[in-house]
Amino acid sequence: MDEQSGAGRRPVEYRIEDLAHHSGATVRTIRAYQDRGLLPRPERRGRANVYGDAHLARLRQIADLLDRGYTLASIKELLEAWDAGRGLSGVLGLAAEVDGPWTDEKADRITRAELDAAFGGKPDDAAVADAIALGVLEPMPGRDDEYLVPSPQELAVAVELHAAGVPLLAISGHLRELRGQVEHIAARFLEFTTEHVFARYLGHHPPTDADAAEAASLVRRLRPLAQQSVDAELARAMRLFATRHLQQHLTSGQPASRTDEALSVALPVSTTRAVEALVGRENVAAFIAAATERELQARTLESLAATHSNT
Repeated sequence: MDEQSGAGRRPVEYRIEDLAHHSGATVRTIRAYQDRGLLPRPERRGRANVYGDAHLARLRQIADLLDRGYTLASIKELLEAWDAGRGLSGVLGLAAEVDGPWTDEKADRITRAELDAAFGGKPDDAAVADAIALGVLEPMPGRDDEYLVPSPQELAVAVELHAAGVPLLAISGHLRELRGQVEHIAARFLEFTTEHVFARYLGHHPPTDADAAEAASLVRRLRPLAQQSVDAELARAMRLFATRHLQQHLTSGQPASRTDEALSVALPVSTTRAVEALVGRENVAAFIAAATERELQARTLESLAATHSNT
């Protein structure tokens, strides 16, 4: 225990077991951090190793950065910069800004009885398991009959679609498809803003406190832009395609044909970048279309040849 005196508070000293208890890390983890240079070596007193408040603070910083998604290698780089006097508060402020909520929507809770009632009153364990896998529902620890709903709006959409006659399996399949496309949009928006906005602030590794603070301020300003852009473009596209869809139904009496429409396909960012490096950004769509057409033609030729050979 530390003692209070007129000279002030005496430094607290810990054995490695005590340090593990106060920090929440294991003894093995503390030793691994020492070996990797993330944690300063303890003071040696005879046969004992003695740790102090600085070690405890460093372990809590490491845990905080790990929770934010940083790797141990990047944490070491940040901590080395901090030890060199460059500061860490700006980087932590930027990380907190990025990790913060990107929507004003508040999570809610729902009981299993309320959930079943919302979807027609018939329990469906498979549908609930699917919703949990998608993150639409999250089990509440210690409560088998209650769930956390991260996005009440998303759940409300599913309820309305089901009430309109859409099967739950179709709703979950549509959400998976939509999520992949939206993640592609998010990745492209981040690439775009990083290239034209954030690259100038994140050029240093790690960035200076001033650059990190400026980048955090920009995140606050640009945060709503992605959703506003998607909302505007979705409204435009829905009006265009819904009008066209209705006209085709009314004039022909047949389901709208999709053969002449342009369809959006979500591609991995790595694939798009590789094609872009090969032919340039302006030719990406044409290249992918031509490559697809060539593959289809090749398969047609192989099919014809195989048919002739069998005959």
